[in-house]
Amino acid sequence: MANRQPLIAVIDDEESVRLALARMLRASSYDVSIYRNGEDFLESLKTSMPDCAVLDFQMPGLTGRDVQRALTVAKLHLPVIIVTAHDQPSLREKVLADGAVAYFTKPLRRDILIAAVNQAIQRAPLVPGTSDPVT
Repeated sequence: MANRQPLIAVIDDEESVRLALARMLRASSYDVSIYRNGEDFLESLKTSMPDCAVLDFQMPGLTGRDVQRALTVAKLHLPVIIVTAHDQPSLREKVLADGAVAYFTKPLRRDILIAAVNQAIQRAPLVPGTSDPVT
């Protein structure tokens, strides 16, 4: 398999946040795709599977939790990091129990985001019989 940089999907309805997160990730040598809502992101999965998704929790339409559930129902083992402007301990517990790798409040420090993305990518399930992550 050819070496490639991991692809990280950033899904956030606020353009400034999308661009800031993408800039942080690109500065750490990740490839990044950005989406303004959960619907566009889920549609994109028909043609491209990222290695990790950084999801805003509160978005119009599908929330980050809705997207996380849709991934689970579709049996897509995509590592998810949830970000939110409004911390709610009960929400944190639920998204982590549902398999999110991390849950952070905005604004995010670059080192914390990159550490969580690295952890998420390392947790990606492997294709049976190979050392390649399922993507």
